[in-house]
Amino acid sequence: MAKSRRQFLRIAGSTAVIAAAGAVGFAATRTPDKALAPWSVAGEAYTDPRKRALSYAVLAPNPHNQQPWLVTLEGTDSFTLSYDLDQMLPHTDPLNRQIVVGLGCFLELMRMAAASDGHRADVDLFPEGEPQPLLDGRPIARVTLVKDASVVTSPLFAEVFNRRSNKEPFDTSRPVAPADLAAITSVAGTGAITGTVSDADMIERLRDLSWRAHLIEVETPRTYMESVDVMRFGKAEIDAKPDGIDMGGPFLEALNMAGILTRDTLADMSSQAYKQGIDMYREILWSAMGYVYVGAAENTRRDQIGAGRDWVRMNLKATQLGLSIHPLSQALQEYPEMNSLLAELHETLGQQGSRVQMFARVGYGPALSPSPRWPIEAKIQ
Repeated sequence: MAKSRRQFLRIAGSTAVIAAAGAVGFAATRTPDKALAPWSVAGEAYTDPRKRALSYAVLAPNPHNQQPWLVTLEGTDSFTLSYDLDQMLPHTDPLNRQIVVGLGCFLELMRMAAASDGHRADVDLFPEGEPQPLLDGRPIARVTLVKDASVVTSPLFAEVFNRRSNKEPFDTSRPVAPADLAAITSVAGTGAITGTVSDADMIERLRDLSWRAHLIEVETPRTYMESVDVMRFGKAEIDAKPDGIDMGGPFLEALNMAGILTRDTLADMSSQAYKQGIDMYREILWSAMGYVYVGAAENTRRDQIGAGRDWVRMNLKATQLGLSIHPLSQALQEYPEMNSLLAELHETLGQQGSRVQMFARVGYGPALSPSPRWPIEAKIQ
């Protein structure tokens, strides 16, 4: 965030902001410890193997960090996975595709955690049928954990606490080896359509395409405000509601307290905060050093769940390799203003006959803190 801080300081021009952000006492108390606690207690203090597995599952990546999952425990060894319809993203994800991919990530981390505890997860997807065209309350899966000495712990599971979706600029002086990109996609399941991009000309084309897609999202008021509305500013807000997009840390909180970085300033498309945010994201997108993607021949709910399961393994594999990975959802979104770039992305990747579900830039990025999470207790109905 060093460059980002310098850029925002040019906006702030305030010694009070600089002093507040750098004050030892202020900085030391700005960590949202409550919101980050799920990362330190996963697997701990739970005697029920379902809760142990689910305490890892809540750490799964998901769109806008909405954490839509809901769980109903049944009997002594089963549970049903559903979702909170109030946590949907109707403007950027009008068909709930991205939400379902995130639920697939949840199921895969649950499965991996159960295996590490000696349990097989028997998953019955969509026991009441696939909810189409929108999620309608029908459950995602019914799951039973079975003690099974033959299950094997995935080596990727060791990276769960280190996994991040890295939304910072990558080091453009460090190329990513094509073999490493291939290793990331190698962990996808049978039947998945995967691909990598390491050619310099193609990287340039995809940087530009990603940038144009981002501009569409942030220049379309309803899709842009969907992000602003779920931003959480500062420790108190993040601890109280640890979903959405966290705008935490001493520096951003100082800007918020000074009235420079607020929902109102970001919502104002003529403000310096809005313009600076666009400039910062351009640097992020144009630092891509390679790309990976995963999809399927069709676009059923099962395909979306499968892509989520593939994606979380790919994210963990990148982490294992010391690489940073950042999913780029914009050009995959299904609303009228984005339709032409959705088609262009598929054509550029040579995937006109399939459906790309996840597309991401890869590179070497800075170390980051984890994202806030609701504890599993908050998600059990």
